[in-house]
Amino acid sequence: MYANTTVSSYLFTLGPTQQHYLSTAQPFYYSPKAHLLSPLPDNYLALAAPVFTYWASSLFFHVLDISNWHWLEKHRIHESAEVKSRNLATRWQVIRAVLLQQLVQTVLGYLWMGEQVSGAGVDHIGNMMRLGLMLMRVLSLTVGENAGGRILESYGAQLLYAIYWWAIPIAKFFFGMFIIDTWQYFLHRGMHMNIWLYKQFHSVHHRLYVPYAFGALYNHPLEGLLLDTLSAGLAELFSGMTMREATMLFCISTLKTVDDHCGYRLPFDPLQLVSGNNADYHDIHHQIVGIKSNFSQPFFIHWDVFLGTRMTRQDIEQRRQKQKKTL
Repeated sequence: MYANTTVSSYLFTLGPTQQHYLSTAQPFYYSPKAHLLSPLPDNYLALAAPVFTYWASSLFFHVLDISNWHWLEKHRIHESAEVKSRNLATRWQVIRAVLLQQLVQTVLGYLWMGEQVSGAGVDHIGNMMRLGLMLMRVLSLTVGENAGGRILESYGAQLLYAIYWWAIPIAKFFFGMFIIDTWQYFLHRGMHMNIWLYKQFHSVHHRLYVPYAFGALYNHPLEGLLLDTLSAGLAELFSGMTMREATMLFCISTLKTVDDHCGYRLPFDPLQLVSGNNADYHDIHHQIVGIKSNFSQPFFIHWDVFLGTRMTRQDIEQRRQKQKKTL
Protein backbone atom coordinates (compact mmCIF):
# COMPACT_ATOMS: atom_id res chain seq x y z
CA MET A 1 0.00 0.00 0.00
CA TYR A 2 2.81 2.40 0.83
CA ALA A 3 5.53 1.33 -1.63
CA ASN A 4 3.61 1.37 -4.93
CA THR A 5 2.42 4.95 -4.80
CA THR A 6 0.53 6.56 -7.63
CA VAL A 7 1.79 9.92 -6.38
CA SER A 8 5.44 9.06 -5.86
CA SER A 9 6.40 12.47 -4.47
CA TYR A 10 4.16 11.90 -1.45
CA LEU A 11 5.27 8.28 -0.72
CA PHE A 12 1.71 7.60 0.38
CA THR A 13 -1.43 6.71 -1.48
CA LEU A 14 -4.85 5.18 -1.11
CA GLY A 15 -6.82 2.79 -3.26
CA PRO A 16 -8.54 4.08 -6.42
CA THR A 17 -11.95 4.24 -4.73
CA GLN A 18 -10.66 6.25 -1.80
CA GLN A 19 -8.60 8.52 -4.06
CA HIS A 20 -11.77 9.21 -6.05
CA TYR A 21 -13.59 10.00 -2.81
CA LEU A 22 -10.96 12.54 -1.78
CA SER A 23 -10.93 14.18 -5.19
CA THR A 24 -14.71 14.62 -5.35
CA ALA A 25 -15.86 15.07 -1.72
CA GLN A 26 -15.80 18.69 -0.62
CA PRO A 27 -17.42 20.40 2.39
CA PHE A 28 -20.36 22.72 1.84
CA TYR A 29 -18.30 25.79 2.74
CA TYR A 30 -15.59 25.22 0.12
CA SER A 31 -15.35 27.32 -3.02
CA PRO A 32 -12.68 26.70 -5.70
CA LYS A 33 -12.96 30.27 -6.96
CA ALA A 34 -9.94 32.51 -6.66
CA HIS A 35 -12.14 35.03 -4.85
CA LEU A 36 -15.41 34.37 -3.03
CA LEU A 37 -16.96 37.51 -4.50
CA SER A 38 -15.76 37.96 -8.06
CA PRO A 39 -15.55 41.77 -8.11
CA LEU A 40 -13.89 41.85 -4.68
CA PRO A 41 -10.53 40.13 -4.02
CA ASP A 42 -10.45 38.06 -0.85
CA ASN A 43 -7.96 40.37 0.87
CA TYR A 44 -10.36 43.29 0.40
CA LEU A 45 -13.26 41.13 1.56
CA ALA A 46 -11.34 40.28 4.74
CA LEU A 47 -11.10 44.02 5.45
CA ALA A 48 -14.63 44.99 4.44
CA ALA A 49 -16.59 42.11 5.99
CA PRO A 50 -15.94 42.98 9.68
CA VAL A 51 -16.84 46.63 9.05
CA PHE A 52 -20.08 45.63 7.34
CA THR A 53 -20.80 43.13 10.13
CA TYR A 54 -20.30 45.81 12.76
CA TRP A 55 -22.70 48.35 11.31
CA ALA A 56 -25.31 45.84 10.12
CA SER A 57 -25.55 44.19 13.54
CA SER A 58 -25.45 47.57 15.29
CA LEU A 59 -28.31 48.79 13.11
CA PHE A 60 -30.37 45.75 14.12
CA PHE A 61 -29.96 46.55 17.81
CA HIS A 62 -30.49 50.26 17.20
CA VAL A 63 -33.88 49.44 15.67
CA LEU A 64 -34.70 47.56 18.87
CA ASP A 65 -33.54 50.56 20.93
CA ILE A 66 -35.82 53.05 19.21
CA SER A 67 -38.79 50.71 18.91
CA ASN A 68 -41.75 50.81 21.23
CA TRP A 69 -42.22 47.06 21.29
CA HIS A 70 -43.51 46.18 24.74
CA TRP A 71 -42.32 42.58 24.53
CA LEU A 72 -38.74 43.89 24.57
CA GLU A 73 -39.03 45.50 27.99
CA LYS A 74 -38.47 42.28 29.91
CA HIS A 75 -35.31 41.60 27.89
CA ARG A 76 -33.67 45.01 28.41
CA ILE A 77 -30.78 45.05 30.86
CA HIS A 78 -31.52 48.72 31.65
CA GLU A 79 -34.83 50.54 31.80
CA SER A 80 -35.99 51.86 28.43
CA ALA A 81 -36.06 55.44 29.71
CA GLU A 82 -32.41 55.13 30.72
CA VAL A 83 -31.54 53.72 27.31
CA LYS A 84 -33.34 56.44 25.37
CA SER A 85 -31.80 59.22 27.44
CA ARG A 86 -28.42 58.84 25.70
CA ASN A 87 -27.29 62.15 24.29
CA LEU A 88 -27.38 62.43 20.49
CA ALA A 89 -24.18 64.47 20.36
CA THR A 90 -22.44 61.76 22.35
CA ARG A 91 -23.65 59.20 19.84
CA TRP A 92 -22.10 61.12 16.96
CA GLN A 93 -18.88 61.34 18.92
CA VAL A 94 -19.01 57.55 19.35
CA ILE A 95 -19.65 56.99 15.65
CA ARG A 96 -16.72 59.18 14.65
CA ALA A 97 -14.40 57.35 17.05
CA VAL A 98 -15.51 53.95 15.75
CA LEU A 99 -15.07 55.01 12.12
CA LEU A 100 -11.56 56.25 12.92
CA GLN A 101 -10.66 52.92 14.50
CA GLN A 102 -12.05 51.02 11.52
CA LEU A 103 -10.13 53.23 9.11
CA VAL A 104 -6.88 52.53 10.96
CA GLN A 105 -7.53 48.79 11.12
CA THR A 106 -8.39 48.72 7.40
CA VAL A 107 -5.20 50.50 6.37
CA LEU A 108 -3.01 48.36 8.62
CA GLY A 109 -4.86 45.23 7.54
CA TYR A 110 -4.19 46.00 3.91
CA LEU A 111 -0.49 46.50 4.60
CA TRP A 112 -0.43 43.30 6.65
CA MET A 113 -2.12 41.03 4.11
CA GLY A 114 -1.07 42.57 0.82
CA GLU A 115 -2.30 41.14 -2.48
CA GLN A 116 -2.94 37.58 -1.34
CA VAL A 117 -5.00 35.13 -3.36
CA SER A 118 -6.85 32.19 -1.84
CA GLY A 119 -9.07 29.47 -3.21
CA ALA A 120 -7.83 28.58 -6.68
CA GLY A 121 -4.49 26.87 -7.11
CA VAL A 122 -4.43 25.15 -3.70
CA ASP A 123 -3.39 21.49 -3.99
CA HIS A 124 -5.84 20.04 -1.51
CA ILE A 125 -5.23 16.45 -2.60
CA GLY A 126 -1.50 16.91 -2.18
CA ASN A 127 -2.01 18.47 1.24
CA MET A 128 -4.19 15.56 2.33
CA MET A 129 -1.67 13.02 1.06
CA ARG A 130 1.08 14.73 3.03
CA LEU A 131 -1.25 14.68 6.00
CA GLY A 132 -1.67 10.96 5.32
CA LEU A 133 2.03 10.43 6.00
CA MET A 134 1.63 11.97 9.44
CA LEU A 135 -1.53 9.97 10.06
CA MET A 136 0.28 6.79 9.04
CA ARG A 137 3.07 7.48 11.54
CA VAL A 138 0.62 8.29 14.35
CA LEU A 139 -1.34 5.08 13.74
CA SER A 140 1.86 3.04 13.60
CA LEU A 141 2.94 4.41 16.97
CA THR A 142 -0.45 4.03 18.65
CA VAL A 143 -2.01 0.83 17.28
CA GLY A 144 0.89 -0.74 15.41
CA GLU A 145 1.90 -0.75 11.77
CA ASN A 146 -0.32 -3.65 10.68
CA ALA A 147 -3.45 -2.38 12.43
CA GLY A 148 -2.74 1.15 11.23
CA GLY A 149 -2.40 -0.08 7.68
CA ARG A 150 -5.75 -1.85 7.88
CA ILE A 151 -7.42 1.29 9.27
CA LEU A 152 -6.00 3.40 6.46
CA GLU A 153 -6.96 0.83 3.86
CA SER A 154 -10.56 0.81 5.05
CA TYR A 155 -11.13 4.36 6.29
CA GLY A 156 -8.11 6.38 5.20
CA ALA A 157 -9.97 8.70 2.85
CA GLN A 158 -12.73 9.41 5.37
CA LEU A 159 -10.19 10.11 8.11
CA LEU A 160 -8.15 12.46 5.94
CA TYR A 161 -11.29 14.24 4.78
CA ALA A 162 -12.53 14.74 8.37
CA ILE A 163 -9.15 15.89 9.65
CA TYR A 164 -8.28 18.18 6.72
CA TRP A 165 -11.65 19.82 6.10
CA TRP A 166 -13.08 19.86 9.63
CA ALA A 167 -10.78 19.03 12.56
CA ILE A 168 -7.86 21.26 11.54
CA PRO A 169 -9.96 24.34 10.59
CA ILE A 170 -12.03 24.03 13.78
CA ALA A 171 -8.87 23.66 15.90
CA LYS A 172 -7.32 26.71 14.24
CA PHE A 173 -10.51 28.69 14.77
CA PHE A 174 -10.69 27.91 18.49
CA PHE A 175 -6.98 28.57 18.89
CA GLY A 176 -7.50 31.96 17.22
CA MET A 177 -10.34 32.65 19.66
CA PHE A 178 -8.08 31.67 22.54
CA ILE A 179 -5.37 34.07 21.36
CA ILE A 180 -7.83 36.97 21.09
CA ASP A 181 -9.34 36.19 24.50
CA THR A 182 -5.93 35.91 26.13
CA TRP A 183 -4.49 39.08 24.60
CA GLN A 184 -7.56 41.14 25.35
CA TYR A 185 -8.01 39.84 28.90
CA PHE A 186 -4.54 40.75 30.11
CA LEU A 187 -4.33 44.05 28.24
CA HIS A 188 -7.85 44.99 29.35
CA ARG A 189 -7.11 44.07 32.95
CA GLY A 190 -3.83 45.97 32.84
CA MET A 191 -5.64 49.11 31.70
CA HIS A 192 -7.87 48.87 34.76
CA MET A 193 -5.13 48.08 37.26
CA ASN A 194 -2.86 50.90 36.12
CA ILE A 195 -4.46 54.26 37.00
CA TRP A 196 -2.51 56.20 34.36
CA LEU A 197 -3.45 53.75 31.57
CA TYR A 198 -7.07 53.85 32.65
CA LYS A 199 -7.31 57.65 32.75
CA GLN A 200 -5.39 58.21 29.53
CA PHE A 201 -6.91 55.44 27.41
CA HIS A 202 -9.51 53.00 28.71
CA SER A 203 -11.71 55.56 30.47
CA VAL A 204 -12.91 56.63 27.01
CA HIS A 205 -14.74 53.35 26.56
CA HIS A 206 -16.22 53.53 30.05
CA ARG A 207 -17.94 56.80 29.30
CA LEU A 208 -20.67 54.45 28.08
CA TYR A 209 -22.12 53.62 31.46
CA VAL A 210 -25.10 52.13 29.62
CA PRO A 211 -23.49 50.23 26.71
CA TYR A 212 -25.12 50.12 23.30
CA ALA A 213 -24.32 48.18 20.17
CA PHE A 214 -22.59 50.70 17.91
CA GLY A 215 -20.50 51.89 20.85
CA ALA A 216 -18.82 48.47 21.14
CA LEU A 217 -15.63 49.79 19.51
CA TYR A 218 -15.77 53.22 21.09
CA ASN A 219 -12.19 53.42 22.35
CA HIS A 220 -9.19 55.68 22.48
CA PRO A 221 -7.53 55.19 19.04
CA LEU A 222 -4.38 53.68 20.56
CA GLU A 223 -6.39 51.28 22.69
CA GLY A 224 -8.42 50.25 19.65
CA LEU A 225 -5.21 49.53 17.78
CA LEU A 226 -3.62 47.49 20.56
CA LEU A 227 -6.70 45.74 21.93
CA ASP A 228 -8.80 44.89 18.88
CA THR A 229 -6.70 45.24 15.72
CA LEU A 230 -3.50 43.71 17.08
CA SER A 231 -5.27 40.80 18.78
CA ALA A 232 -6.95 39.86 15.50
CA GLY A 233 -3.65 40.04 13.62
CA LEU A 234 -1.90 37.87 16.22
CA ALA A 235 -4.73 35.33 16.08
CA GLU A 236 -4.39 35.03 12.31
CA LEU A 237 -0.61 34.79 12.49
CA PHE A 238 -0.20 32.21 15.25
CA SER A 239 -3.18 30.01 14.34
CA GLY A 240 -2.00 29.64 10.75
CA MET A 241 -5.41 30.49 9.33
CA THR A 242 -6.08 30.96 5.66
CA MET A 243 -7.45 34.33 4.66
CA ARG A 244 -10.98 32.99 4.39
CA GLU A 245 -10.76 31.34 7.80
CA ALA A 246 -9.42 34.58 9.26
CA THR A 247 -12.25 36.54 7.63
CA MET A 248 -14.79 34.34 9.39
CA LEU A 249 -12.99 34.78 12.71
CA PHE A 250 -12.87 38.57 12.26
CA CYS A 251 -16.59 38.71 11.48
CA ILE A 252 -17.66 36.49 14.39
CA SER A 253 -15.37 38.39 16.76
CA THR A 254 -16.90 41.67 15.59
CA LEU A 255 -20.43 40.33 15.88
CA LYS A 256 -19.69 39.01 19.37
CA THR A 257 -18.29 42.38 20.47
CA VAL A 258 -21.38 44.19 19.24
CA ASP A 259 -23.66 41.63 20.84
CA ASP A 260 -21.85 41.98 24.18
CA HIS A 261 -22.70 45.70 24.21
CA CYS A 262 -26.25 45.43 22.86
CA GLY A 263 -28.01 45.91 26.21
CA TYR A 264 -30.40 42.96 25.88
CA ARG A 265 -30.77 39.53 27.42
CA LEU A 266 -32.26 37.80 24.40
CA PRO A 267 -33.23 34.13 24.88
CA PHE A 268 -33.13 33.52 21.12
CA ASP A 269 -29.68 35.04 20.60
CA PRO A 270 -27.27 32.14 19.85
CA LEU A 271 -24.22 34.19 20.83
CA GLN A 272 -25.68 34.71 24.30
CA LEU A 273 -26.51 31.03 24.65
CA VAL A 274 -23.17 29.45 23.72
CA SER A 275 -21.03 31.53 26.08
CA GLY A 276 -21.34 32.96 29.56
CA ASN A 277 -19.51 36.01 28.23
CA ASN A 278 -22.64 37.77 27.00
CA ALA A 279 -24.29 41.19 27.15
CA ASP A 280 -25.39 40.78 30.76
CA TYR A 281 -21.93 39.60 31.83
CA HIS A 282 -20.16 42.50 30.15
CA ASP A 283 -22.75 45.01 31.35
CA ILE A 284 -21.66 44.26 34.93
CA HIS A 285 -18.16 45.38 33.97
CA HIS A 286 -19.54 48.73 32.79
CA GLN A 287 -21.16 49.40 36.17
CA ILE A 288 -19.26 50.84 39.15
CA VAL A 289 -19.75 47.68 41.19
CA GLY A 290 -18.13 45.48 38.56
CA ILE A 291 -15.54 47.73 36.98
CA LYS A 292 -12.70 45.66 38.52
CA SER A 293 -14.28 42.40 37.34
CA ASN A 294 -15.33 40.61 34.14
CA PHE A 295 -12.33 41.59 32.03
CA SER A 296 -12.79 38.65 29.64
CA GLN A 297 -13.75 39.49 26.07
CA PRO A 298 -15.04 38.73 23.56
CA PHE A 299 -15.64 34.97 23.57
CA PHE A 300 -15.29 33.07 26.85
CA ILE A 301 -14.80 33.72 30.58
CA HIS A 302 -12.11 31.16 31.45
CA TRP A 303 -9.50 33.79 32.39
CA ASP A 304 -11.95 35.51 34.77
CA VAL A 305 -12.76 32.15 36.34
CA PHE A 306 -9.16 30.99 36.68
CA LEU A 307 -7.84 34.32 37.98
CA GLY A 308 -10.72 35.18 40.30
CA THR A 309 -12.09 38.24 38.50
CA ARG A 310 -15.52 36.88 37.64
CA MET A 311 -18.63 38.64 38.99
CA THR A 312 -22.23 37.55 38.51
CA ARG A 313 -25.58 39.15 39.32
CA GLN A 314 -25.80 36.77 42.28
CA ASP A 315 -22.46 38.09 43.56
CA ILE A 316 -23.78 41.66 43.34
CA GLU A 317 -26.94 40.75 45.24
CA GLN A 318 -24.96 38.97 47.95
CA ARG A 319 -22.73 42.02 48.33
CA ARG A 320 -25.78 44.27 48.69
CA GLN A 321 -27.25 41.98 51.35
CA LYS A 322 -24.00 42.10 53.33
CA GLN A 323 -23.95 45.89 53.11
CA LYS A 324 -27.51 46.08 54.43
CA LYS A 325 -26.62 43.90 57.38
CA THR A 326 -23.69 46.12 58.32
CA LEU A 327 -25.81 49.29 58.30
